[in-house]
Amino acid sequence: MSEQPVRVLACGDVEGRLNALFNRVQTIQKKTGQFDLLLCVGEFFGTTPEAEAEWQLYKTGAKKVPIHTYILGAASQEMAKNFPSADGCELADNITYLGRRGVFTGVSGLQIAYVSGREAPQEPAPAHCFTAKDLSALVSPLTASSKFRGVDILLTSQWPRGVWHYANNPEVNTKFCGSGSVANLADKLKPRYHFAALEGAHYERLPYRNHVVLQENAQHVSRFIALATVNNPAKKKYLYAFNIVPMKTMDPSELVKQPQDVTENPYRRPAKDKTEEPAAQFFFDLSTKQGGGFRGRGRKRHPDAQPTGPCWFCLANRRFCYLALAKGGLTPHHVLILPIGHYQSVVELSSEVVEEMEKYKSALTSFYKSKGERCVVFERNYRSQHLQLQVVPVPLDRCTTDDIKEAFTVQAQEQQIELMEIPQHTELKQIAPPGTPYFYVELDSGEKLFHRIRKHFPLQFGREVLASEALLNIPTRADWKECKQSREEEEQSCKELRDDFQPYDFAWED
Repeated sequence: MSEQPVRVLACGDVEGRLNALFNRVQTIQKKTGQFDLLLCVGEFFGTTPEAEAEWQLYKTGAKKVPIHTYILGAASQEMAKNFPSADGCELADNITYLGRRGVFTGVSGLQIAYVSGREAPQEPAPAHCFTAKDLSALVSPLTASSKFRGVDILLTSQWPRGVWHYANNPEVNTKFCGSGSVANLADKLKPRYHFAALEGAHYERLPYRNHVVLQENAQHVSRFIALATVNNPAKKKYLYAFNIVPMKTMDPSELVKQPQDVTENPYRRPAKDKTEEPAAQFFFDLSTKQGGGFRGRGRKRHPDAQPTGPCWFCLANRRFCYLALAKGGLTPHHVLILPIGHYQSVVELSSEVVEEMEKYKSALTSFYKSKGERCVVFERNYRSQHLQLQVVPVPLDRCTTDDIKEAFTVQAQEQQIELMEIPQHTELKQIAPPGTPYFYVELDSGEKLFHRIRKHFPLQFGREVLASEALLNIPTRADWKECKQSREEEEQSCKELRDDFQPYDFAWED
């Protein structure tokens, strides 16, 4: 199948400013070439006499629309008069009203699901509102197919409630913003791109997963983008340009690639006790060609389980945490300890998770000791969405614990980073309340160094210190992106390390 990208423009509330919008589109197209379609969310029509006059020019054909434009219906009672029926129709040459709700599939195979208006406060619903029946009629035929993986694009005027969870915060009042029904719709339809408006704000959320790590096969990520009003005085972004290859023509392995900044799904926020339910205890058998079967003592095979996330491979798994090979590791034995539930940092962990993390640290310390290595643990709670505890072994014959401590201290001073020592028996959460950005490193002696991040912080600081000449002497490996391996190499590394670590893994003792 051809993987021809479709060139798409998405726009926020137009509010009748048609000249401003189409002039901007023409300018963009002169610079970068023709786009295939323009998708408008929020209120398309305006209430002023100027807006009405502009609309008449396009409606009569006196002015030409420079691109195939698809719009949603009214999001307020006074705008409902501009839409003759709940069914879609052409309102002017090159301007199509999509309808109350439905799925539009382009000739390229691009699938666009849409819902006009706002969530109805009661039945019968006003013309500018949608109901639970509308959403059910949209979702059911799509999800009934066993081949359904999601839609390419979802258009809604309202934001999905809670989309900001686990991510960057939008500049809106989150107490009153968004619809729970739209959130539920987005969760079910799994759009690769979801556009919304009505809040007068521009917000690009970090991409989020549509699968549960370690429990479901990898799926594509979703991106939510809210757009501002056309020609707004604050110059907030109202037009978004992107290329998209329709899902149906994409190579499945390309489709499910996970970006580095991917977060948990904001619509599936279980209570903390639910996130800590026991997961299956297993090792992934990456030597098996078909979909990550796993082996264990008297444990069942689960053919659907396979390692997911951004190319991290699972080495061991317990109730609350799992161990994974670091992508682009500093050394072949560089691993991550990750909680299964969503936690931002160590200071937010419940006592059960902390206890299990400590068990993994202890097991890794014994494992590294058998290899003639000592372990260094560090965490950066800054510009990260999910806790990653980095565990890096350093050969005993390369440097002492004091050398490691000195290297961190010296490089911190050189970069004007205030690194303080945490007193013995003082817990991290006593000096860093939840939500505090910080960097901390733990040495094999039990000593801990801590920096409270106030403004900027070098993202690779922990790696840079360990890779420096004074310690591992591998400065070219400070950036993980420079340490990439092929899929086959990663699988082989994981298999070797998993087999090597097995005698030290407490999960096998149960």
